[in-house]
Amino acid sequence: MKKYSVKDLSKLAGVSVRTLHHYDDIGLLKPAIRTEAKYRLYGENELLKLQQILFYKELEFTLQEIIDILEDPDFDLIQALKNHKRALKTKQQQISLMLNTIEKTMSNLKNKTMITDNELYEGFSKEERDEIRNEAIEKYGNNTIKTSEKYLKKLSKEQLEQLKKEQQDIFKNLFRMSSNSPKNEEVQLEIARHYSNIRKFWGTDGVSDAQKKEYRGLGKLYAEDPRFTLVDGKPQPEFAKFLYDAMRFFANSQLD
Repeated sequence: MKKYSVKDLSKLAGVSVRTLHHYDDIGLLKPAIRTEAKYRLYGENELLKLQQILFYKELEFTLQEIIDILEDPDFDLIQALKNHKRALKTKQQQISLMLNTIEKTMSNLKNKTMITDNELYEGFSKEERDEIRNEAIEKYGNNTIKTSEKYLKKLSKEQLEQLKKEQQDIFKNLFRMSSNSPKNEEVQLEIARHYSNIRKFWGTDGVSDAQKKEYRGLGKLYAEDPRFTLVDGKPQPEFAKFLYDAMRFFANSQLD
């Protein structure tokens, strides 16, 4: 069976000789053989163990925690590898998402399409914008509003306009359906589109928290504040009540 010197193992695993000496000193990774001349030699078992050590280090375990894990009599190498695979896939998804965000930001910066505060609240005067923003902060919290604004500012102007247009189309469709029951299947499909659209505006699309409470709260806001359900500049209290009931039913039946 092939044996590896400290230098060989260092090159193979991409760790320093000093690190391997330290692992030996603390009992984390002992060599298979220590020659009379005190040379360290490692075999296949040590290679597999070093792989585990490096995996756990990547997951930010301390060296003492790794020692405790590997010395546990119930330690199962196959199960550990399965766990590492699952953790690495999760990390891969997170990195892909971050890379995608960076690409979008770079593209927007190069094309000078980053959204400004004025464009974010286009159609409102500065006084109205400040009033709406302060009300939102009071109702949902400063962090929630910052998350939303941060996400929207990363969009191109075209993407933001598309998001706004989608919401306008959804409201038109729901207004057209407002004579139906809020629980009607067609109504609920359109409410699902609205929920997805709103999550994009909130900057939480794809986040595991379904935000059931927040979505129900938005429905209540529609019912209580006529500014959000104007049609051709006129208040629509019956439409507002229809939206509230439809959104509440969707949240209770579809969101965990």
